[in-house]
Amino acid sequence: MELTRRQLLTLAGSATVAAALAGCGGTLRPADVGAAGFGENATGTLNLWCRSDTVNGTQAVVDAFHQAQDRIRVQVTPIQNGQYVTKLATAIRGGRVPDVIDIDDIYSTLFAYRGAFTDLTPLIEDLGIGDALSPGHLALSTKDGRNYGLPFIGDFSVLFCNTELFDRAGLDVDEHTRDFDGILEAARAISALDDDLYGWSFPGNSSGALGFTVQPHVWATDRDLITGDVGSQRGDVVGNEALRRTLELERTLWSEQLVPPGSFSDDASRWSADYVAGRLGMFPAGFGVVVPNADEALLEHTKAVLLPGPDGGRAFFDGGDNLCMLNGARNPSAAWEFMKFAVAVEQQARMPEGFYSPVRSDVRTPEFEEKYPLVVPPLEALDRGYAPTTLAYNLIYNQQDGPWLRMFRSAVFDGEVDAAMQEAQTTYDRILRQAQA
Repeated sequence: MELTRRQLLTLAGSATVAAALAGCGGTLRPADVGAAGFGENATGTLNLWCRSDTVNGTQAVVDAFHQAQDRIRVQVTPIQNGQYVTKLATAIRGGRVPDVIDIDDIYSTLFAYRGAFTDLTPLIEDLGIGDALSPGHLALSTKDGRNYGLPFIGDFSVLFCNTELFDRAGLDVDEHTRDFDGILEAARAISALDDDLYGWSFPGNSSGALGFTVQPHVWATDRDLITGDVGSQRGDVVGNEALRRTLELERTLWSEQLVPPGSFSDDASRWSADYVAGRLGMFPAGFGVVVPNADEALLEHTKAVLLPGPDGGRAFFDGGDNLCMLNGARNPSAAWEFMKFAVAVEQQARMPEGFYSPVRSDVRTPEFEEKYPLVVPPLEALDRGYAPTTLAYNLIYNQQDGPWLRMFRSAVFDGEVDAAMQEAQTTYDRILRQAQA
């Protein structure tokens, strides 16, 4: 497969970002995080950029921070997701950067590897909560064993199950979601209950949403679709048995009409509609997709579990945001004071109020678990969360003309599993090679 014009332009954009970051090397200095009193009793204005998708959660923490002290005022600037990487690279190039950013954890990799962030390793170690923090978030902002980002907001993929439909079909949620055989049996049984019911669903025309919900089936086997370290990565598609079986499962679900027909064209704009209407037995998605849209009656008979591998094991997409301190920050001490506040248990325990997940497992008190049962499964197994550390994630998984979506649709809707995987291998390799050049 030849790269499309859009992919070539995006790669060119990636090269421009890389050049912008490389061009500022040495001109923006990292903060002296070891200075006496750093991150304590700071004053002044703190400039914070955040993603438009998570502005509500970020603003809630900022408001609480203002209530807790009166020395630092935080100015929040929301940036549209599609413009975030380019605007940040431009700011770095121009030497006028925000003090701290709330950035999609996937994209924190690009800037960490280009030397744009201050090394936070000793500060994070001093927090003494390393074992409780999301390892997936940390991995995405880690280079050469050093941490350049602090986990902030969690957005984790899980499998939501309608327990009322499971009961009607005589099924057990845990037993029938532990592997692909169980999922297929449950999907068939639930679909057979009524003409308007389906066992499963997927947004078949949304590359990003499919990456969020389908890849964990492969990761549950401790395998990825990309192999190697950043700089020498290649695709791991052909010969990937876990991936093959995942595509075959989705193909079977589609060909046996166990998913709604609208799944073919669903671009995630109506992603949760069938589940919140009570028409689905199982629904892979995120907390923020289901809970804001479902009524209390449905939530009372909903159970969340992690996504299974073909023969067992479980995993989830470790999405969300990291907080990162820019080299050249004008008020880095205030930045770290805010970052510490944002990751404190008190703030993290409130994340579900804004339909996000905490990024530290020690928020799980009995009271928290009773109030937010659908948030708990990933927190019980944070080590099963993952997302690929790569400079090419956006090109492969988020672009509508990228190889991930093309492979999924060809395999699932056309039944061309072998050909789809072969083509994807070639394109993964080509994109990775050019992104790492």
